[in-house]
Amino acid sequence: MNIEDFVSIVARFLLSFELAYYLITLLQWYNYSFYRIVFMHHKFMWHIWFFLLPLVCSIVLQILDLKEYVMIVAVVLLIALVLWRLKQDKPLKFTKRVQRFFVLCFIFVLLDEGLGILFETSNPFMHILSLLFAVVISNLYERVLLKQYKQIAKDKLEIMSRLKIIAITASFGKTSIKNFLFQILSTHFSVYATPRSVNTLTGIVADINENLDYTADIYIAEAGARLKGDIDEIVQFLHPQYAVIGEVGAQHLEYFKTLENITNTKFEILNSSRLRKAFVFEQNTLPKDLDPQKKKLLSFYPTGCRNINATLEGTSFELEYKGQWYEFKTQILGAFNVANIAAAVSMALELGMRMSDIQHSVSKFEPVPHRLQKIFTNQKLILDDSFNGNLKGMLEAARLASLYDGRKVVVTPGIVESNKESNIELAKYFDEVFDIVIITGTLNAKIFSKNISKAQKIILHSKESLESILKACTLPGDLILFSNDAPNFI
Repeated sequence: MNIEDFVSIVARFLLSFELAYYLITLLQWYNYSFYRIVFMHHKFMWHIWFFLLPLVCSIVLQILDLKEYVMIVAVVLLIALVLWRLKQDKPLKFTKRVQRFFVLCFIFVLLDEGLGILFETSNPFMHILSLLFAVVISNLYERVLLKQYKQIAKDKLEIMSRLKIIAITASFGKTSIKNFLFQILSTHFSVYATPRSVNTLTGIVADINENLDYTADIYIAEAGARLKGDIDEIVQFLHPQYAVIGEVGAQHLEYFKTLENITNTKFEILNSSRLRKAFVFEQNTLPKDLDPQKKKLLSFYPTGCRNINATLEGTSFELEYKGQWYEFKTQILGAFNVANIAAAVSMALELGMRMSDIQHSVSKFEPVPHRLQKIFTNQKLILDDSFNGNLKGMLEAARLASLYDGRKVVVTPGIVESNKESNIELAKYFDEVFDIVIITGTLNAKIFSKNISKAQKIILHSKESLESILKACTLPGDLILFSNDAPNFI
């Protein structure tokens, strides 16, 4: 083997791992869905620059017998990926799954090069297959592994025969309902809830195996969906006795195409064979073909609610139960949270808690991080609503901001996975309320730029300079609203 052949092998190794790094990063971002990477990725040119172009260049160079120049392609791509990585606010996490993927890549690339040396051949298309084999085998192995982990989790749940499982789904608000319900029930039961926004089957299985204690009385799980059947898959695994269907709206419309598809998917949560009762937001439209037997298990909320007062200091309202009105006060912000709290109250009553105890728990609610969380820092009022990405919630956050007497600044990428009309409505309302609108990312930049005329607008293509921009354009006494927080890859 001469030096030229050695350099070619090193170049191919380097290039293979660079392409693998780009691919596994996107797979991790999009929950390991190739469909979402190809059809739902908002920055398709990345596929050209970081995958297709270097791949095609390396193949052409090898066909033309210019193998020594493949190293140049590999080095240029390495520099480009390093710069790309530095700009990401959600970099690749080297989980066990990612580590296994890279090990498989190494094995197949090593095998390919070894066979090439042994038989004194070099086929550029075979080099591509080594990466393809790694992806396929990795995917198959992870499916087998998930099946094993599912069985372990299932066995654990069967041992915990007295465990009550509550599954929660909604287009928006499910995490808040989960957190509110957890805080209420924890005063009387041993309760465990899925952490953060874990709401996929894979996440739930891992959570049960690693974190669910055998002493728990109640397990609260979120059920999220990007495709039809996602929630049914979770339900067939958990078989919850209780379900909560929060507000259903035009969220993730780019995946489901129609509101009817979204509704049908959310109501898959009723497919549990052990279902005793389901609490449903009263303004939701029921599926047309809903089973009459399942319909008998539905209870709607909040059927009676009055005197709602939502300010920057907190929220108060009255809720009707069995013909009597009960007053609630909480430091949680946002009028939309009245319905979320009502769902938690309804579920707690179903499990036998007294109304007076529930009222006390609601009054002690801790704000949910990044969901209209009020923070005072550097003589400024921060409303951190970065985990709220639906029109209704973002409009309510802006309404609360409008109650503030000082200057108001909003930082937002707009609404992700929704329609143009919703972003136009949001932009126009922001224009009325805020003095400065900082638009992060390019997804909705044109819509916001076109529909904001009164407020000063600042467009940031990435969030790298956000901190310095805020320091430059804000003053002590300002209110800053962080409204939604889409990652850079969106």
